[in-house]
Amino acid sequence: MQQLVAGPYIYLTGEDSYQIAVMGVQGLRVEIGTDAPPPPDEPPPPPVLEMPATFNLELVPGQHVALDTTVSSDELDMARMEDGTMVDGLFWGKLNIVHDGDKHEMEFSGTRLQSDEIAPDFMFDSRVVAKLAVATKPTTAKCHLSILAPSQQYCDVVLTLNPLWKLAVTWPPAESLAENKVKYFLRVHPGGALEHFESEMVSTALYYEAQPDPSMVDPNDYIAPRNGYAMSFRDFIPHLMNVLDQLGMSLHARTNFINNNMSAFSAHKNIAYRFLSPSKIAAAIDISVTTDPCMFTRLFLIFRGLNDDDVGMFAGAGEKEAIQVNWREIVGWSENSKDTTLFRVLETSVLEVT
Repeated sequence: MQQLVAGPYIYLTGEDSYQIAVMGVQGLRVEIGTDAPPPPDEPPPPPVLEMPATFNLELVPGQHVALDTTVSSDELDMARMEDGTMVDGLFWGKLNIVHDGDKHEMEFSGTRLQSDEIAPDFMFDSRVVAKLAVATKPTTAKCHLSILAPSQQYCDVVLTLNPLWKLAVTWPPAESLAENKVKYFLRVHPGGALEHFESEMVSTALYYEAQPDPSMVDPNDYIAPRNGYAMSFRDFIPHLMNVLDQLGMSLHARTNFINNNMSAFSAHKNIAYRFLSPSKIAAAIDISVTTDPCMFTRLFLIFRGLNDDDVGMFAGAGEKEAIQVNWREIVGWSENSKDTTLFRVLETSVLEVT
Protein backbone atom coordinates (compact mmCIF):
# COMPACT_ATOMS: atom_id res chain seq x y z
CA MET A 1 0.00 0.00 0.00
CA GLN A 2 1.25 3.48 -0.87
CA GLN A 3 -0.24 7.01 -0.94
CA LEU A 4 0.78 10.55 -1.92
CA VAL A 5 0.33 13.10 0.88
CA ALA A 6 0.61 16.91 0.61
CA GLY A 7 0.77 19.24 3.62
CA PRO A 8 2.93 21.38 5.91
CA TYR A 9 4.33 18.42 7.83
CA ILE A 10 7.76 17.19 6.81
CA TYR A 11 9.57 14.22 8.30
CA LEU A 12 12.99 15.20 9.62
CA THR A 13 15.56 12.78 8.33
CA GLY A 14 18.61 15.01 8.34
CA GLU A 15 19.96 18.51 7.90
CA ASP A 16 18.39 18.98 4.44
CA SER A 17 14.85 18.10 5.56
CA TYR A 18 15.25 20.33 8.63
CA GLN A 19 16.19 23.37 6.53
CA ILE A 20 13.13 22.79 4.29
CA ALA A 21 10.83 22.47 7.32
CA VAL A 22 11.95 25.75 8.93
CA MET A 23 11.17 27.60 5.66
CA GLY A 24 7.43 26.89 6.18
CA VAL A 25 6.80 25.64 2.64
CA GLN A 26 4.38 22.93 1.54
CA GLY A 27 5.80 19.52 0.90
CA LEU A 28 4.90 16.25 -0.77
CA ARG A 29 5.67 12.87 0.64
CA VAL A 30 5.00 9.31 -0.38
CA GLU A 31 3.94 6.94 2.43
CA ILE A 32 4.43 3.24 1.87
CA GLY A 33 2.80 0.74 4.24
CA THR A 34 2.57 -3.03 4.50
CA ASP A 35 0.30 -5.57 6.15
CA ALA A 36 3.12 -8.03 6.76
CA PRO A 37 3.80 -8.97 10.39
CA PRO A 38 6.73 -7.26 12.11
CA PRO A 39 10.05 -9.06 12.04
CA PRO A 40 10.63 -11.40 14.95
CA ASP A 41 12.70 -10.29 17.91
CA GLU A 42 16.34 -11.18 17.88
CA PRO A 43 16.87 -14.45 19.68
CA PRO A 44 18.54 -14.14 23.09
CA PRO A 45 22.25 -14.91 23.20
CA PRO A 46 23.19 -18.41 24.25
CA PRO A 47 23.58 -18.85 28.01
CA VAL A 48 27.04 -18.48 29.52
CA LEU A 49 27.64 -21.76 31.34
CA GLU A 50 31.38 -21.43 31.76
CA MET A 51 33.65 -18.50 32.55
CA PRO A 52 37.16 -17.86 33.92
CA ALA A 53 37.52 -16.69 37.51
CA THR A 54 40.30 -15.42 39.73
CA PHE A 55 40.22 -15.79 43.50
CA ASN A 56 42.47 -13.45 45.50
CA LEU A 57 43.10 -15.04 48.88
CA GLU A 58 44.83 -13.61 51.94
CA LEU A 59 46.56 -16.54 53.63
CA VAL A 60 47.70 -14.48 56.59
CA PRO A 61 47.68 -10.70 57.01
CA GLY A 62 49.91 -9.25 54.31
CA GLN A 63 50.37 -12.49 52.34
CA HIS A 64 48.22 -12.83 49.22
CA VAL A 65 47.88 -15.49 46.55
CA ALA A 66 45.77 -15.53 43.37
CA LEU A 67 44.09 -18.69 42.06
CA ASP A 68 43.01 -18.77 38.40
CA THR A 69 40.28 -21.31 37.67
CA THR A 70 37.16 -21.91 35.57
CA VAL A 71 33.62 -21.72 36.95
CA SER A 72 31.14 -23.96 35.13
CA SER A 73 27.47 -24.90 35.51
CA ASP A 74 25.04 -27.22 33.76
CA GLU A 75 22.10 -24.78 33.75
CA LEU A 76 22.96 -21.50 35.52
CA ASP A 77 23.32 -18.65 33.01
CA MET A 78 26.17 -16.59 34.39
CA ALA A 79 25.37 -13.71 32.03
CA ARG A 80 22.15 -12.89 33.91
CA MET A 81 21.55 -11.33 37.29
CA GLU A 82 19.19 -12.74 39.90
CA ASP A 83 16.25 -10.82 38.40
CA GLY A 84 17.01 -12.11 34.91
CA THR A 85 18.62 -8.90 33.66
CA MET A 86 21.20 -9.54 30.97
CA VAL A 87 24.70 -8.33 31.83
CA ASP A 88 26.20 -6.43 28.91
CA GLY A 89 29.97 -6.67 28.60
CA LEU A 90 32.45 -7.40 31.36
CA PHE A 91 31.37 -7.48 34.96
CA TRP A 92 32.85 -8.05 38.42
CA GLY A 93 31.50 -10.70 40.72
CA LYS A 94 31.95 -11.40 44.40
CA LEU A 95 31.89 -14.73 46.19
CA ASN A 96 31.03 -14.73 49.88
CA ILE A 97 32.17 -17.79 51.81
CA VAL A 98 30.18 -17.94 55.03
CA HIS A 99 31.42 -20.20 57.79
CA ASP A 100 30.68 -20.82 61.44
CA GLY A 101 33.65 -19.85 63.56
CA ASP A 102 36.87 -21.41 62.32
CA LYS A 103 35.21 -24.56 60.99
CA HIS A 104 35.53 -25.08 57.22
CA GLU A 105 34.01 -28.08 55.44
CA MET A 106 33.84 -29.30 51.86
CA GLU A 107 31.79 -32.26 50.64
CA PHE A 108 32.80 -34.18 47.54
CA SER A 109 32.48 -37.59 45.96
CA GLY A 110 34.80 -39.49 43.69
CA THR A 111 36.70 -42.68 43.01
CA ARG A 112 40.07 -43.49 44.48
CA LEU A 113 42.71 -44.12 41.83
CA GLN A 114 45.58 -46.52 42.05
CA SER A 115 48.97 -44.82 42.08
CA ASP A 116 49.79 -46.07 38.57
CA GLU A 117 46.49 -44.68 37.26
CA ILE A 118 47.03 -41.09 38.38
CA ALA A 119 47.14 -38.82 35.36
CA PRO A 120 49.89 -36.20 35.09
CA ASP A 121 47.27 -33.45 35.45
CA PHE A 122 46.75 -34.53 39.05
CA MET A 123 50.42 -34.25 39.95
CA PHE A 124 51.91 -31.14 41.59
CA ASP A 125 55.34 -29.99 40.52
CA SER A 126 57.32 -29.34 43.72
CA ARG A 127 59.12 -26.48 41.99
CA VAL A 128 55.81 -24.76 41.27
CA VAL A 129 54.70 -25.21 44.87
CA ALA A 130 57.99 -23.75 46.08
CA LYS A 131 57.60 -20.73 43.82
CA LEU A 132 54.03 -20.25 45.03
CA ALA A 133 55.22 -20.13 48.62
CA VAL A 134 57.82 -17.51 47.71
CA ALA A 135 55.30 -15.45 45.74
CA THR A 136 53.01 -15.16 48.74
CA LYS A 137 55.81 -13.76 50.90
CA PRO A 138 56.10 -9.98 50.61
CA THR A 139 59.46 -8.50 49.66
CA THR A 140 61.04 -7.33 52.92
CA ALA A 141 64.25 -5.54 53.81
CA LYS A 142 65.73 -6.84 57.08
CA CYS A 143 67.80 -4.19 58.81
CA HIS A 144 70.17 -4.24 61.82
CA LEU A 145 71.34 -0.92 63.28
CA SER A 146 74.25 -0.77 65.73
CA ILE A 147 75.63 2.28 67.54
CA LEU A 148 79.23 2.64 68.70
CA ALA A 149 79.63 5.58 71.07
CA PRO A 150 82.88 6.95 72.57
CA SER A 151 81.14 7.42 75.92
CA GLN A 152 77.86 6.72 77.65
CA GLN A 153 75.18 9.14 76.46
CA TYR A 154 71.50 9.53 75.61
CA CYS A 155 70.26 9.88 72.05
CA ASP A 156 67.19 9.64 69.83
CA VAL A 157 67.22 7.56 66.65
CA VAL A 158 64.52 8.50 64.13
CA LEU A 159 63.56 6.38 61.10
CA THR A 160 61.63 8.09 58.29
CA LEU A 161 60.34 5.94 55.43
CA ASN A 162 59.46 7.01 51.91
CA PRO A 163 55.67 6.77 51.20
CA LEU A 164 56.45 3.86 48.85
CA TRP A 165 57.79 1.90 51.83
CA LYS A 166 56.11 0.77 55.02
CA LEU A 167 57.49 -0.36 58.35
CA ALA A 168 56.58 -3.95 59.19
CA VAL A 169 58.42 -4.92 62.40
CA THR A 170 60.61 -3.07 64.89
CA TRP A 171 62.47 -4.57 67.84
CA PRO A 172 62.64 -3.25 70.43
CA PRO A 173 59.26 -1.65 69.64
CA ALA A 174 59.73 1.88 68.30
CA GLU A 175 57.62 4.90 69.24
CA SER A 176 55.40 6.09 66.39
CA LEU A 177 55.75 9.80 65.60
CA ALA A 178 53.76 9.98 62.37
CA GLU A 179 52.88 7.81 59.41
CA ASN A 180 56.08 6.08 58.28
CA LYS A 181 58.10 7.77 61.04
CA VAL A 182 59.25 6.20 64.33
CA LYS A 183 61.71 7.00 67.12
CA TYR A 184 63.93 5.17 69.60
CA PHE A 185 65.01 6.84 72.85
CA LEU A 186 68.24 5.14 73.93
CA ARG A 187 71.17 5.23 76.27
CA VAL A 188 74.23 4.00 74.40
CA HIS A 189 77.45 2.61 75.85
CA PRO A 190 81.02 2.42 74.48
CA GLY A 191 80.85 -1.37 74.24
CA GLY A 192 77.89 -1.19 71.84
CA ALA A 193 75.11 -1.90 74.35
CA LEU A 194 71.83 -0.05 73.70
CA GLU A 195 69.34 0.56 76.52
CA HIS A 196 65.81 1.03 75.25
CA PHE A 197 63.85 2.71 78.03
CA GLU A 198 60.30 2.10 76.81
CA SER A 199 60.70 -1.70 76.66
CA GLU A 200 63.45 -1.85 79.32
CA MET A 201 65.47 -3.97 76.89
CA VAL A 202 69.25 -4.02 76.43
CA SER A 203 70.65 -5.19 73.09
CA THR A 204 73.55 -4.61 70.75
CA ALA A 205 71.41 -3.61 67.75
CA LEU A 206 68.02 -2.30 66.70
CA TYR A 207 66.11 -4.50 64.26
CA TYR A 208 63.42 -3.43 61.84
CA GLU A 209 61.81 -4.66 58.65
CA ALA A 210 60.64 -2.44 55.79
CA GLN A 211 58.52 -3.49 52.82
CA PRO A 212 58.53 -1.68 49.45
CA ASP A 213 55.37 -1.17 47.44
CA PRO A 214 54.95 -4.44 45.45
CA SER A 215 54.15 -2.49 42.29
CA MET A 216 57.64 -0.97 42.25
CA VAL A 217 59.57 -4.21 42.80
CA ASP A 218 60.97 -5.45 39.49
CA PRO A 219 63.82 -7.95 40.06
CA ASN A 220 65.11 -7.48 36.52
CA ASP A 221 65.40 -3.74 37.11
CA TYR A 222 66.73 -3.89 40.67
CA ILE A 223 69.60 -6.20 39.71
CA ALA A 224 70.75 -6.32 36.09
CA PRO A 225 74.12 -6.79 34.35
CA ARG A 226 74.45 -2.99 34.19
CA ASN A 227 74.44 -2.58 37.99
CA GLY A 228 74.97 -6.01 39.56
CA TYR A 229 77.09 -9.14 39.45
CA ALA A 230 76.22 -12.84 39.40
CA MET A 231 77.93 -16.06 40.42
CA SER A 232 77.18 -19.49 41.85
CA PHE A 233 76.10 -19.85 45.46
CA ARG A 234 79.34 -21.67 46.35
CA ASP A 235 81.40 -18.75 45.01
CA PHE A 236 79.10 -16.07 46.39
CA ILE A 237 79.58 -16.77 50.11
CA PRO A 238 83.41 -16.47 50.21
CA HIS A 239 83.21 -13.55 47.78
CA LEU A 240 80.73 -11.72 50.02
CA MET A 241 82.92 -12.39 53.06
CA ASN A 242 85.83 -10.67 51.29
CA VAL A 243 83.68 -7.71 50.22
CA LEU A 244 82.42 -7.17 53.77
CA ASP A 245 86.02 -7.31 54.98
CA GLN A 246 86.91 -4.54 52.52
CA LEU A 247 84.00 -2.50 53.87
CA GLY A 248 85.48 -2.52 57.35
CA MET A 249 83.25 -5.08 59.05
CA SER A 250 84.87 -7.10 61.81
CA LEU A 251 85.19 -10.86 61.52
CA HIS A 252 82.43 -11.29 64.10
CA ALA A 253 80.09 -8.82 62.31
CA ARG A 254 80.51 -10.26 58.83
CA THR A 255 80.17 -13.83 60.12
CA ASN A 256 76.86 -12.91 61.78
CA PHE A 257 75.73 -11.11 58.64
CA ILE A 258 76.26 -14.17 56.45
CA ASN A 259 74.98 -16.69 59.00
CA ASN A 260 71.77 -14.70 59.56
CA ASN A 261 71.02 -14.80 55.83
CA MET A 262 72.44 -18.22 54.93
CA SER A 263 68.98 -19.76 54.65
CA ALA A 264 67.95 -17.21 52.01
CA PHE A 265 71.27 -17.45 50.15
CA SER A 266 71.35 -21.26 50.07
CA ALA A 267 67.88 -21.46 48.50
CA HIS A 268 69.41 -20.48 45.16
CA LYS A 269 71.89 -22.21 42.88
CA ASN A 270 73.10 -18.87 41.53
CA ILE A 271 72.93 -15.36 43.02
CA ALA A 272 73.04 -11.86 41.55
CA TYR A 273 73.73 -8.98 43.93
CA ARG A 274 74.62 -5.32 44.36
CA PHE A 275 75.12 -2.78 47.16
CA LEU A 276 73.15 0.47 47.18
CA SER A 277 74.70 3.91 47.44
CA PRO A 278 73.96 6.04 50.56
CA SER A 279 71.73 8.41 48.57
CA LYS A 280 69.52 5.58 47.32
CA ILE A 281 69.23 4.12 50.83
CA ALA A 282 68.31 7.49 52.35
CA ALA A 283 65.71 8.06 49.63
CA ALA A 284 63.91 4.93 50.86
CA ILE A 285 64.72 4.91 54.60
CA ASP A 286 66.30 7.94 56.22
CA ILE A 287 68.03 7.77 59.63
CA SER A 288 68.76 10.70 61.94
CA VAL A 289 70.28 10.85 65.43
CA THR A 290 70.42 13.66 67.99
CA THR A 291 74.21 13.46 68.25
CA ASP A 292 76.55 15.61 66.20
CA PRO A 293 78.94 14.79 64.69
CA CYS A 294 77.88 11.28 63.70
CA MET A 295 79.56 8.88 61.28
CA PHE A 296 77.09 6.76 59.27
CA THR A 297 78.01 3.51 57.51
CA ARG A 298 75.02 1.91 55.80
CA LEU A 299 75.46 -1.35 53.89
CA PHE A 300 72.36 -2.34 51.94
CA LEU A 301 72.66 -5.62 50.01
CA ILE A 302 70.10 -6.51 47.34
CA PHE A 303 70.18 -10.00 45.82
CA ARG A 304 68.06 -12.39 43.80
CA GLY A 305 68.30 -16.02 42.78
CA LEU A 306 69.06 -17.00 39.20
CA ASN A 307 68.65 -20.18 37.19
CA ASP A 308 71.36 -21.36 34.82
CA ASP A 309 69.75 -19.61 31.85
CA ASP A 310 69.58 -16.26 33.67
CA VAL A 311 73.26 -16.48 34.63
CA GLY A 312 74.14 -16.25 30.95
CA MET A 313 72.80 -12.69 30.91
CA PHE A 314 75.58 -11.74 33.36
CA ALA A 315 78.37 -13.02 31.09
CA GLY A 316 80.30 -9.76 31.49
CA ALA A 317 79.33 -9.21 35.11
CA GLY A 318 80.54 -12.25 37.04
CA GLU A 319 82.78 -12.87 40.01
CA LYS A 320 85.89 -11.75 38.13
CA GLU A 321 84.35 -8.35 37.42
CA ALA A 322 82.85 -8.05 40.93
CA ILE A 323 86.29 -8.46 42.52
CA GLN A 324 87.53 -5.40 40.66
CA VAL A 325 84.69 -3.15 41.88
CA ASN A 326 85.53 -0.44 44.41
CA TRP A 327 82.66 -1.13 46.80
CA ARG A 328 84.06 1.34 49.34
CA GLU A 329 83.43 4.16 46.90
CA ILE A 330 79.94 2.91 46.04
CA VAL A 331 78.75 2.61 49.66
CA GLY A 332 80.55 5.76 50.79
CA TRP A 333 82.87 4.00 53.24
CA SER A 334 85.29 6.21 55.18
CA GLU A 335 88.28 5.59 57.43
CA ASN A 336 86.38 7.56 60.08
CA SER A 337 84.15 4.52 60.56
CA LYS A 338 87.09 3.00 62.48
CA ASP A 339 87.67 6.09 64.66
CA THR A 340 86.72 5.07 68.21
CA THR A 341 86.54 8.72 69.30
CA LEU A 342 83.54 9.35 67.02
CA PHE A 343 79.86 8.55 67.49
CA ARG A 344 79.29 5.89 64.81
CA VAL A 345 76.20 4.23 63.36
CA LEU A 346 76.54 0.95 61.44
CA GLU A 347 73.53 -0.43 59.61
CA THR A 348 73.44 -3.67 57.62
CA SER A 349 70.38 -4.49 55.52
CA VAL A 350 69.43 -7.32 53.18
CA LEU A 351 66.65 -7.29 50.59
CA GLU A 352 65.83 -10.33 48.47
CA VAL A 353 63.79 -9.53 45.37
CA THR A 354 61.84 -12.30 43.63
